[in-house]
Amino acid sequence: MRCRLALSIVASTALTLQAQSPTRAALPRTPDGHPDLQGVYDLATLTPLERAVSQPLVLTDEEAARLEKQVADRKFRAGLPSKGDRSAPPVGGDGSTGAAGNVGGYNNFWIDNGTRYVALDGRKRTSIIIDPPDGRVPALTAEARQRAAARTAETTSDQQAREDDPGFDPAPGAYDDPERRPLGERCLVGFGSTSGPPALPVLYNNLHQIVQTKDTVVILNEMVHDARVVRMNAPHLPKTIRRWLGDSVGRWEGDTLVVDTTNFTDKTRFRGSSENLHVVERFTRLDGKTLLYRFTIEDPSTWPSAWTGEYTWPATDEHLYEYACHEGNYALMNILRGARLKEANATRSQK
Repeated sequence: MRCRLALSIVASTALTLQAQSPTRAALPRTPDGHPDLQGVYDLATLTPLERAVSQPLVLTDEEAARLEKQVADRKFRAGLPSKGDRSAPPVGGDGSTGAAGNVGGYNNFWIDNGTRYVALDGRKRTSIIIDPPDGRVPALTAEARQRAAARTAETTSDQQAREDDPGFDPAPGAYDDPERRPLGERCLVGFGSTSGPPALPVLYNNLHQIVQTKDTVVILNEMVHDARVVRMNAPHLPKTIRRWLGDSVGRWEGDTLVVDTTNFTDKTRFRGSSENLHVVERFTRLDGKTLLYRFTIEDPSTWPSAWTGEYTWPATDEHLYEYACHEGNYALMNILRGARLKEANATRSQK
């Protein structure tokens, strides 16, 4: 049944592309004859990666309008001025959604998760994932669960730890070694797979810019200014050379740009993946203002089967601005200063 459903989705998508794609002559093209994919695209969308259990792939027009209005109303309320006489949150937060139990962090002004659901063939999607047919990431393999448990026991650069977390180890760890803080927090790569691959929307800074030449395609991500350099018609680097964003090589299949990425490190673990992660992305221009982005994830040591997602990248006239991630940021310095102060206090109390 699953195979038939997957084939049905693929066939349906193929018909969608055939109906939506402009004629070959109408596509904007570069001097070498390939579709011109260059431009700035806004990836923000209300469509999540996964959908709820038993939820259908598409929303009715009425459902989509109701849900989109709910989001708009919530953003309006959240954007109203705060009351000056409001009381402070309880110690540890009130438990609601937000940084540290809604104690602080980004307020509504900074959040940009879109205003609409992804629409393909005029139908609003409830998930980016299209295969498996249930729109869910396959369950982790036993090996992947074992890796995850080991990472929980020993904090690594892709995890955060707090002293009030269950099972916190007071021995020197993430708070005592700045190189063991999360990569996104250290402004080394964007968090939440904003950089890709796969390239997925997050809470803000969702703009991506494509620059294209005959031999190279660059995908510049607004978040942390990550730039993926895709080498066209080139072999992959030797397996001994590993990169945080992987080694991306591209080729054209008709009017679709196919980007194949391997050679990941063991630090950028996409949803718990291993360094054997393999990602294939497909960029297809639907019209002068829209790209269809499709990706397939494969890592047998993490998931028992490959899985695929797709969503549209609408072009925008907005500009990418500097993302000064660490400008005026004293967090890491203060974390280490606090750890040293705690050690000094403990030493004095023992005398």
